[in-house]
Amino acid sequence: MTHLAKFLGASAVLALSAGAALADPALVFDLGGKFDKSFNESAHTGATRWAEETGNSYAEVELQSDAQREQALRRFAEAGNNPIVTVGFSFMTPLEEIAADYPDTKFVIVDGVVDLPNVRSVIFNEHEGSYLVGMMAAMASESDTIGFIGGMDIPLIRKFACGYAQGAQAVNADITVLANMTGTTPAAWNDPVKGSELTQAQISQGADVVYAAAGGTGIGVLQTAADEGIKSIGVDSNQNYLQPGSVLTSMVKRVDNAVYDAFEAGTEIETGINVMGVDNEGVGVAVDEHNEALVTEEMTAAVEDAKAKIASGEIAVHDYMSDESCPSLSF
Repeated sequence: MTHLAKFLGASAVLALSAGAALADPALVFDLGGKFDKSFNESAHTGATRWAEETGNSYAEVELQSDAQREQALRRFAEAGNNPIVTVGFSFMTPLEEIAADYPDTKFVIVDGVVDLPNVRSVIFNEHEGSYLVGMMAAMASESDTIGFIGGMDIPLIRKFACGYAQGAQAVNADITVLANMTGTTPAAWNDPVKGSELTQAQISQGADVVYAAAGGTGIGVLQTAADEGIKSIGVDSNQNYLQPGSVLTSMVKRVDNAVYDAFEAGTEIETGINVMGVDNEGVGVAVDEHNEALVTEEMTAAVEDAKAKIASGEIAVHDYMSDESCPSLSF
């Protein structure tokens, strides 16, 4: 199934899924596709790792529209796939409608919460990881102005921005943090041209480090940052390789681990809320051969110290989604 899905449209994949082996897990990607070099691709990486390590197979589908969410879930449930992993908060509503119809099927939603007995809700403390990269951005900035470019303007993305600003201000209380969102519809996740335009606008205001939390739109942010000679910060998966020597770091959400763990647990997966944060390495910063020359010993020490203090509770990173406010940034 995973190989066929590369060549077939969504409807064809959904039709084929009816022949899936009993209890094979299934993965439903969000809009933007599994090779978005970000959130979806991280999920794909986890599923692929599981398949390669176990020799087992799984079903998958890449959606072409919001209307296909319910169809995909019902097709996989009817086919006997279990568990069924969904990637993205947009699956909350369809899961709330569908999961109760298949009480013997376990569902997983990554980045959302659905309070049903057969659903595992995986959420991330993105604000904690964003705090860490905010510190690094402030330490790398020479202009004392840094930027944030989000995708769709939703509380989840404001959560990234707020943590980022708080981390930057912990290093430099006088730093300026610019913040822009790409749009208010799902199209905001896949608009690299708009991402490039917003990056140019922030550069014109003095930003010399820009953090993108915008799905496929972020590709335009990283490219323009490299072209203009400033630094960028990637998100979700390790994006350092996309612009070596320009991407300061990436705030990684271990979506790959969330999917891998779900597939590995199979039908015995524990349901309820599963939180992945700094304390259990659910979020963090990426350092590799593509960015190690940019990351100073001072940055590394500061990040490690902050990680320990966040895990212990000594540093409290404000969660925008707790009260829809941000003490560190105005939107």
